[in-house]
Amino acid sequence: MKLLFLIILLSCIGVLGYAQYLQHVEGLLPCPLCVAQRLAYWLLGLTAFVALFLHNPKRIGRRFYGCLMSVFAFAGTVIAARHAWLIRFPESFECGISPEEAFLNALPIAEWWPGMFEANGDCANVDWKFLSLTIPDWSLLAFISLGSLALYTLLSKK
Repeated sequence: MKLLFLIILLSCIGVLGYAQYLQHVEGLLPCPLCVAQRLAYWLLGLTAFVALFLHNPKRIGRRFYGCLMSVFAFAGTVIAARHAWLIRFPESFECGISPEEAFLNALPIAEWWPGMFEANGDCANVDWKFLSLTIPDWSLLAFISLGSLALYTLLSKK
């Protein structure tokens, strides 16, 4: 199980690191839905870090951490799916300066680490694609994969 926690942790670090690269090097501003996904990755990775390095859980603890990680991965999946849908149907939703953006930018973590958690972009912009998939599409795939690993830690009999 330690390997699964490590894989989840390193995957979240990698995704968040690449998000920082896209923001600070490529100049892509994160929108409110991007920031919400970053929060989900951050909580997912933090849970894996605590389970791996600080707690070293036994059976019940593994299930507890697996449950938490599954919830965070599911939340990220829902947000990424919504974001991917909005990119395909931008007329259905105005993201711009929204209540979500105001709420996310008012969180203490956005003030503590604005380079990671401050929302300034437009959710419907598509400035980056790889293999014809957008950032939310890739994020959705990552959340589904990480959620599968989290569910395995939750449901495993080992």
